[in-house]
Amino acid sequence: MSSGPLAGIRVVEIVGIGPGPFAAALLAGMGAEVTRVERPGGGALDFAGSVSAGGRARVLALDLKSGGGRAALLEQVRGADVLMEGFRPGVMERLGLG
Repeated sequence: MSSGPLAGIRVVEIVGIGPGPFAAALLAGMGAEVTRVERPGGGALDFAGSVSAGGRARVLALDLKSGGGRAALLEQVRGADVLMEGFRPGVMERLGLG
């Protein structure tokens, strides 16, 4: 069980670049339960794993362009307090997740 001021808070982070992985690391450091959603195989954004949540995050590899991947993400979000994503405007809508 985590301790800290954010213990009990569930965060789903869709891995991207920029401030998202750093923010997730800060939240995890304060006790939040972080679940990282990555592309299968990591791809070009694999470097984020070394920063995000300082290694304290659960990792799910989901293809958000597939119906099964979207359904799995929605199930994760259903029980979460926070959803973090750093896509360009309109990407979540194009994926059917807006």
